[in-house]
Amino acid sequence: MDVLWRSKGFAAEVLDVFDRSLTDKELVSQSKALCKDYIVSRLNQNGLGWSKAELNFSCDELECIQPSLYRNVARQLNISVAMANMVSDAFIGVATEIFSTGVTWGKIVAMYAVAGALAVDCVRQGHVSNVHAIVDSLGQFVRKYLVHWLKRRGGWMEINKCVVRKDLIPENHWMYSVIDSLKYFLTSVYVYIMKEP
Repeated sequence: MDVLWRSKGFAAEVLDVFDRSLTDKELVSQSKALCKDYIVSRLNQNGLGWSKAELNFSCDELECIQPSLYRNVARQLNISVAMANMVSDAFIGVATEIFSTGVTWGKIVAMYAVAGALAVDCVRQGHVSNVHAIVDSLGQFVRKYLVHWLKRRGGWMEINKCVVRKDLIPENHWMYSVIDSLKYFLTSVYVYIMKEP
């Protein structure tokens, strides 16, 4: 009987792990980790960095569309990156403006692109330690404004459904034409069979 009781308890624990949704703390932690990863990617692109993912691809695409918007962000904001609190306040201000009319995955990508651009400015100007202020500010912003939105979508995995990677389409484009041809063929066969004599 004791074995049965322990197995029921174990099963309940396992089900609890799979049933529960992400906590606010987990979502914030994931958000900060994604920010760090993206910043590393940006620093590498600019020859300043260290050691790529769906968010990185999306941010890269956004920066290609509007490159001047995501370069020299500190100068555009008219701030010095020498002080962590100024960098943090500027980031929070920009993020607040981005989401002033609502939350979308595109706006989240834009927020990360701003974080990456500010990090590049910090490193270029010799204030590497202020990159942590940007990551922390992003975490605070997510905790305060975005965590409930992310929870309703099941967390960060949902971004994969919203991003269309154009670089993958040419590899599979032949498959789409085959599927379309097959649909046309089956429709034609159905119409022919159902046609009255």
